[in-house]
This record gives sequence, C-alpha cells and structure tokens, in this order.
Amino acid sequence: MHLGVNIDHVAVLREARRVNDPDILNALHVTCENGADQITIHLREDRRHIQDVDAKNIMMHSKLPVNLECSIDSDIINIVCNLKPHRATLVPEKRQEVTTEGGLNILKYSDEISYAIEQLHDSIIPVSLFVDPTIEAMEISKDIGAEMVELHTGSFANIFAMLNSNLSYSNHSIKELELPRYELQSRLEKSLEDISSAAIHAKKLGLEVAAGHGLNYHNVSYMMDIKEITELNIGQSIIARSVFSGLGDAVKEMKRLTTR
Repeated sequence: MHLGVNIDHVAVLREARRVNDPDILNALHVTCENGADQITIHLREDRRHIQDVDAKNIMMHSKLPVNLECSIDSDIINIVCNLKPHRATLVPEKRQEVTTEGGLNILKYSDEISYAIEQLHDSIIPVSLFVDPTIEAMEISKDIGAEMVELHTGSFANIFAMLNSNLSYSNHSIKELELPRYELQSRLEKSLEDISSAAIHAKKLGLEVAAGHGLNYHNVSYMMDIKEITELNIGQSIIARSVFSGLGDAVKEMKRLTTR
C-alpha cells in the first residue's frame, strides 16, 4: 500500500500565527525520510494553508512524488499546469467548509471536470478524481478521462468515530449520527460495502484506486482489507499524532499500519 502524507496541517499551524514556523519544508524533509511514499498537498482557492510559494518549493525540493489536490477553478488549474506535479487530484471546495466535505458532484459538473482533465492532460499531468464511493461515480470518472479515483472515506470515518470513540460526548458530536449502536454498526458495514464495491468496479474499469479522508491509526485497518485500494492519503491524524510523538515517528507508525 502506498502512503501519501498530506502536510497541509503544518501550514495550518503556521498560518494561525502568520509566521514562518513551523516550516513546511522541514515537514517535507522529515516526511520523506520516514517512510512516506508520496507527498500530498491541497492548494485551495482561499489559500487557508498551502500558499503558491509552498507548492512551488515543495515541487522543487520533494524527493517523493507530489500529489497536488485542487479545485476545477480555471486560475487554480493554470497554476497546477505550470507546476506540473506528479499527479493532480480534483476535489470539491466550499469557502465555509472546515475540510473537504464529500466527493466531487461528478454528474452535475461532468463537463467542467472533463475540461479541467483535458487541460491537465495537455500538460502531461495524470488526474485522479476525489469522488464518493458509488458505481455511477466510477463509471463517469472513467468516461471523462481520469486515470485514478480517490474514494472519499469521510462517511465511514464519521460513523466509525461515533461508534468507537468519545466523539459523541464532545462538542463535535455529529448530530445526525447520534443513533443506537446497532444502527451505527449497520451503517458502518454498509459504508464499507460501498467502498469495497466501488473499488472493485473501478479496478475492473482500469482505474487506479486510492482512498482518503478521516482515516487514522484506529480505522485504517479496514482499508487494508480492500485489495483494490493501492494508495491512502492521510494527513490530519498524522500531524495530530506528531504533536506528541514527533512527525518522523508519526509517519513511521502509519506506514507500519499500512504495509501489507
């Protein structure tokens, strides 16, 4: 299993005080030296964490392939085409969201997404689409020219957290998931079935399959059981663990958990 480590949250800490500490390039080098297979960053339209200069510097200095997540906004796509990352992952964006919520609305915006893919392909950049785990999304992704899909695992992660952690007792409890445990267990199983079915179908269509969003040290083992998934992109849980263990050890431990 390839492990992509998303280092956006290092930049979140930096931007909170608008200083150059922690240094994103230090995070890059530590991540590269401790078992990651790929560096993942998200250049958002609102620039809330990764900045243009960060993306440029990471491309220049990363010893590992760089997976650059971005919206289909034309200005952003132009920047990505100039940067030429090893892969671009198209994701949805909302200004008011805390983090990316759900996959691309690939049916509604198929023409716009298809055009973004064409632009990226003209710059010789492979494209992955961040999509919900449905059969329809897999088929449309293939039809509009993506080489890869990244299955959005946020729903699975939320259900898992409400079932297996103290999230429901916190200020961040997910109201719509405040359900009896048997109902949460049933939903968890259904979510895993959806992810597995989508991965199997994508593989049959010739798409590479990644997964990500909300994956952590407690729930990542479930993804390891789905052999069609060959890459995981994980960020927040690794950076959160690094506050206590150091970034190098946090990356090493996640790599251990994601080695088949």
